[in-house]
Amino acid sequence: MQTFFSEDHRLHFPQAELSGGQFVTPHERPSRMEYVLARLRERGFPGVTDPGAASMAAVARVLDGGFLGFRETAWADWKAAGHAGEVIASSMPTRHQLGNRIPRCIDGRVSYYCHAAETASTGGTWAAALSSMASAQASQRAVAQGARAAFALCRPPGHHASTDQYGGCCFLNNAAVVADMFTAQGAGRVAVLDIDFHHGNGTQQIFWGRGDVFFASLHGDPLDMYPYFAGFADETGAGACEGSTLNCPMPPGTAYPTWAEAPDHAIARIRAFGAEALVVSLGVDAYTDDPISFFRLDSPDFTDCGRRIAGLGLPTVFCMEGGYAIEQVGINTVNVLEGFQNA
Repeated sequence: MQTFFSEDHRLHFPQAELSGGQFVTPHERPSRMEYVLARLRERGFPGVTDPGAASMAAVARVLDGGFLGFRETAWADWKAAGHAGEVIASSMPTRHQLGNRIPRCIDGRVSYYCHAAETASTGGTWAAALSSMASAQASQRAVAQGARAAFALCRPPGHHASTDQYGGCCFLNNAAVVADMFTAQGAGRVAVLDIDFHHGNGTQQIFWGRGDVFFASLHGDPLDMYPYFAGFADETGAGACEGSTLNCPMPPGTAYPTWAEAPDHAIARIRAFGAEALVVSLGVDAYTDDPISFFRLDSPDFTDCGRRIAGLGLPTVFCMEGGYAIEQVGINTVNVLEGFQNA
């Protein structure tokens, strides 16, 4: 299985994340990638391939043009306004406000386009986000050209980013753009399977009204965990697309025997949907010692999860998402890939 990865991810390293009322070193940090790369080498995977540049035409088919323009200039605009620190949202539109007018000042625009104040950005964030997207796109091209599967070692991750908002450490939705690339190239139906501990609220929003992409997410109950306001079981898609979204929220303390029922259910639904290609949002923060989750999966469970996914027999792109137990993130990620590859 070929891995696509860019060293430009290092350009994104905010020094602050709001967590528990304190500013801490972000959980989503560059060193996560070192553990994954080391494990790939240790397990004999081929060397990583630089993806080249991202295709903005493919990105623009999925994401809002105003949002993309904002992200491209956010740092320069922030600094031009005299702000000394990193770009952090100070407020968000609430349910009692219209929220449909884009402010002129940069502080207001950051608040408009961001949905989670824990996500800071810096002067290198845009370039890093584009390099992450490039890895996802290169993986899709490899699979479209005949590879059984490819791994996009994306950083920053993407599944919390919607058509016009960022947050949850995500800036551009890699998995969604990959799924759209498959459909643009002729696939009638595509599935996105999100196994990250947190709900893929951005991916759900992007495909909410599209009947050609089936989205399934296995995640912590949003009554107990971020993103809080999406990911409930009764969210199944809009109008004629009802049934094209599957949410499997699970409670604190969920261990693998119970958790594994959810991917089995999702896989059955994907098979019934008739998907011709699969995109996996590969988060491994369901691990028992992850600092920002409450599931109880152990490392061998991720191998079994990969085997289950392989049972679909679909051309598959894996896009890296979360996983914050730093010393185990490489083992758990590669276990999924090996489980898939050796099935």
